[in-house]
Amino acid sequence: MGENFLGRRDFLRTSAVVTIGALATPSILRAASDPIIIGHLTPRTGPLGPLGDLAVMAQDLAVEQINATGGVNGREIKLIKEDSMNPQTATTKAERLIERDKAVMIIGEASSASALSISQVCQRANKIFINTGANSDFLRGKDCKRIMFHTEIHNIMNVNAVGQDFLDHDMVKGKKWYMLSADYSFGHDLRNGAMAFLKRNGGATIGDELIPTDTTDYSSYLLKIRAAKPDLIILNLAGAGAATFFKQYGEFGMDIPLGGFDYNSAFAWAAGIENFKGTWPCIWTHQVKTEGSQAFVKAFKDRYGKPPENQAYTDYIATHIAAQAIKATGGTETETLIAYFENPGTEFDILKARKGRFDPGSHQLLQEMYTVTAVAPTSATNEWDIFTTSDPVPGPNANLADLRRDAVGGVCQFT
Repeated sequence: MGENFLGRRDFLRTSAVVTIGALATPSILRAASDPIIIGHLTPRTGPLGPLGDLAVMAQDLAVEQINATGGVNGREIKLIKEDSMNPQTATTKAERLIERDKAVMIIGEASSASALSISQVCQRANKIFINTGANSDFLRGKDCKRIMFHTEIHNIMNVNAVGQDFLDHDMVKGKKWYMLSADYSFGHDLRNGAMAFLKRNGGATIGDELIPTDTTDYSSYLLKIRAAKPDLIILNLAGAGAATFFKQYGEFGMDIPLGGFDYNSAFAWAAGIENFKGTWPCIWTHQVKTEGSQAFVKAFKDRYGKPPENQAYTDYIATHIAAQAIKATGGTETETLIAYFENPGTEFDILKARKGRFDPGSHQLLQEMYTVTAVAPTSATNEWDIFTTSDPVPGPNANLADLRRDAVGGVCQFT
């Protein structure tokens, strides 16, 4: 019998290996080429609906760009989008995205209450959640989650960013503010951060009001503000509340300086050039003059006929950050992705002068911010450029973590 003879037992063993290999190979190949499913949850209806719509536009654009260049390690991204509506609905839809649709992570949200609900679902399922619009300090503090990361800034960062502008313009020390804050956790965070900022810098309030979230008539508040004669009116209002206030402020013919600690370009545009006033903090605007930002603006305008704003920005970069992490780690395993995000050496191109990185102790994306200031109606050249955008805050040599000073949400302890 020659040496190439294959005995019956050897033949059976070899056949079994070949058969198993033949059966396994197609499934392995399918797994390697199956799309990467990402769930997107954000409000598409209600007061925050306009922000949700812009977020979806940006995510669609980001996924289209990623897939057009070969996807991630040869796999396309498939985006499944849902309207989160409220915390209860957000919980149900997050569970469905993970359990039924097999999403490897969830991106999105604009409401802090809904973001907390989504993070709890993702924590139980051990899936990444990238928060793109919820500002609560508590989500980075006592309500933090090991699987939750934030491309959106949080409230104290808004306070410290525009607070520096107020200091530079002598609007703090020895000055009196009249503050209107939305009466729920978002407004409370901003109010508490503002009070800490005032105490630290020698300012005071002459009025301090908590505003019901369904308020549409601000005339009683405007009458009190006019009588109090503050040096600065501070708005910590959510959603369309600020746009409504702007219009009524203009109708009252008031000229008291105006500003605040929350801002969305979408609501400034909704107020319009005749009504938008004051100086505000912002994570990003379409006026940021980096090459990456202007490429994003052009792609967005080419597709949708208008520029992107800050909510679109945070969803856009979150999608690219997720793609970078999956590509770098070679997969979608949660523990590996967390380690990648937490690594101090991991940086992300976030379309600004300085790259961003996640703070390993809170999972907040550390990044530059800006302030925007309304221009005179006669100076606006179009319906979008109704404000100017400052240089980056803090300056180029400052620590980005300085923007998180005096956060009021407690201490983050990952479990």
